[in-house]
Amino acid sequence: MTELPVFTIEDIEPLTRIDVGFFGTDDALDLGLAAVEIITERELDLAVDIVLRGYLVFRVRLGSTGRDNDSWLQGKAAVALHFEEPSLLVRRRLEASGQSLADLGLDPELYKAHGGSIPIRASGEIVGTITVSGEPDVVDHEVAAEALRRFLDD
Repeated sequence: MTELPVFTIEDIEPLTRIDVGFFGTDDALDLGLAAVEIITERELDLAVDIVLRGYLVFRVRLGSTGRDNDSWLQGKAAVALHFEEPSLLVRRRLEASGQSLADLGLDPELYKAHGGSIPIRASGEIVGTITVSGEPDVVDHEVAAEALRRFLDD
């Protein structure tokens, strides 16, 4: 088995400063297709959601993913939106503090502090999320972050 990536708080924090300037439905498609490209290259089993202003505008389920991933996609995105930072960063901060989502008054059935969701910031405002689920959460995070990097490089 391939060794899983390791991400520290310091590794993830730069993602909180990314601002795409503008992000519309065509951009959501481009970002989603960048994620599909990575998933295909790496032969992963992943589902991807891109939500824009509360609306699901892109969803794909590849490999063995299916409806079982939906609650994970929604729960990770809920964390990213609530805290306005990547869900893996929230997980790492909770681990460092010894707290849980329940300690913060959040329902762990609805909010999932696991890697894979990154807020999309446009002109200073959180306008949506890219969320990935299906592999270990650090792999989910890695794919979402790489898709965002490729989107920004195009």
